[in-house]
Amino acid sequence: MSTQDSADNRKVVQGKQKMTPSEAFVETMVANGVTDMFGIMGSAFMDAMDIFAPAGIRLIPVVHEQGAAHMADGYARVSGRHGMVIGQNGPGISNCVTGIAAAYWAHSPVVIVTPEAGTTGIGLGGFQECKQLPMFQEFTKYQGHVTHPSRMAEYTGRCFDRAMSEMGPTQLNIPRDYFYGEIECEIPKPARVDRGPGGSKSLDEAAELLASARFPVIVSGGGVVMADGVEECKALAERLGAPVVNSYQHNDSFPASHPLWCGPLGYQGSKAGMKLISQADVVIALGTRLGPFGTLPQHGMDYWPKDAKIIQIDADHKMLGLVKKISVGICGDAREAAIALTERLSGRNLECDATKDSRLSTIREEKAAWEAELDEWTHEKDAFSLDAIDEAKDEKPFSGGEYLHPRQVLRELEKAMPEDVMVSTDIGNINSVAHSYLRFDKPRSFFAPMSFGNCGYALPTIMGAKTAAPERPAIAYAGDGAWGMSLMEIMTAVRHDIPVTAVVFHNRQWGAEKKNQVEFYNRRFVAGELDNQSFAEIARSMGAEGITVDRLEDVGPALKKAIDMQMNDGKTCVIEVMCTRELGDPFRRDALKKPVRLLEKYQDYV
Repeated sequence: MSTQDSADNRKVVQGKQKMTPSEAFVETMVANGVTDMFGIMGSAFMDAMDIFAPAGIRLIPVVHEQGAAHMADGYARVSGRHGMVIGQNGPGISNCVTGIAAAYWAHSPVVIVTPEAGTTGIGLGGFQECKQLPMFQEFTKYQGHVTHPSRMAEYTGRCFDRAMSEMGPTQLNIPRDYFYGEIECEIPKPARVDRGPGGSKSLDEAAELLASARFPVIVSGGGVVMADGVEECKALAERLGAPVVNSYQHNDSFPASHPLWCGPLGYQGSKAGMKLISQADVVIALGTRLGPFGTLPQHGMDYWPKDAKIIQIDADHKMLGLVKKISVGICGDAREAAIALTERLSGRNLECDATKDSRLSTIREEKAAWEAELDEWTHEKDAFSLDAIDEAKDEKPFSGGEYLHPRQVLRELEKAMPEDVMVSTDIGNINSVAHSYLRFDKPRSFFAPMSFGNCGYALPTIMGAKTAAPERPAIAYAGDGAWGMSLMEIMTAVRHDIPVTAVVFHNRQWGAEKKNQVEFYNRRFVAGELDNQSFAEIARSMGAEGITVDRLEDVGPALKKAIDMQMNDGKTCVIEVMCTRELGDPFRRDALKKPVRLLEKYQDYV
């Protein structure tokens, strides 16, 4: 097909015309700029799938549909456009639930297309029949169920529109017999919400609070990234001289090279950021719901400022004051609200103007102290980890070198990161510790499973991100437990030329949960140990490259070599890093209690 033919096929038919429902479905996707979808082919939507290619739409077949949903999530988070996932009715669709739940908590505009059993057989218990709408009702912003073939374009367009307006996944449920027939319809034009800065009254109240603030601090959240508002957040921070902390798992919401950047809050976050926000008298929560997991005590510090006035800005009014008591709530776009506040403060004498230099000095001191601590924090120092380190001295990994301290590995990986990098992290102990070492200067660069916290997230998500931005280096971090849930998608990367780099921390355990057994269950380890084969060898068997790292001096060179292969040779590479069994702090010390046993047979299990 020539370039001109391709361009012509991307043009949407105009006006009311006769077409099949399949054509209406595909044309509505074209109208919404869809070029890539993720999923596994199925008979339920084959009539529509047959015309994907001439419409300029590529269906990327995956190994498992959960991976397809994660890929759509990563695609949406990088591009700012819709991510698309589709599968066969029944089991193909049920496989997507976890991935859509993760996208929901990441506020990703993913559209999942769920063909379902035909209308003449629904309720009879036919092959691959199930009720697909209830599966996703907790994890979607809108569910469109096509009630008649003539309404195919209408419901399809609405799902695209609502995914963007609500900033989250939507479901398009289509009885499989509704792809066929002849209808007359018009392809709806995409409708996008023009978000404003919020109400004038609430913005004025916020400006008055800020004018009298002595130590304002900004929490820059995911809404800043989604609104493309990092520059506007910078302008507001510079006007106030305010330190800026990232909300949990949004390390890319403010540039790490900026003097006012102080690192992420939440689990394994920045001590500098926590110490600084603890001094705040006014907090600007910009584009963040202030989720409970991102403000819990950490590093032994209950750092959230109890007496501070909180100005919360969120595009979803339901989030205002939901988690933390607030003084002013602004329902508005993070970017537009930052502009409006900066304008209101322009030319005014602010209480904090007189202390800008001293506060900047405090910021520098806290950041320098935290960096020095990270440099010196070469290994974990709790009793279990010290025992694990001693054990590692007496054993050798199958590669013949030595087991490495995870924190040292993370520091070396940080130093070797290429410019413009995108990084995804899985859930798990080492991946969470990595939050302290992952810094970005560009938004839409960091992807984590957010509040859903599911394993198997990192690899497929970074593959979706790479599909949307093939010019950017793409790296996934995963522990060996989570890696087992997603490694098969390496085959997808190889088959469909989606070159990525995966760093697998091979420490032979389910670390996050095992830490709870250390803290609460007297090291009685049940189901936490993993006896793994070489992940580098498995990668090579799937057609990718594999590198095993068992010397600290090889960590940085291995990452650079893998990125070179990715960017210049189009090669996917798995870097297997042999790590000790030491473990960082547990996720939540408040989530478990010391065990009590009442039956005599269990008295020793305390």
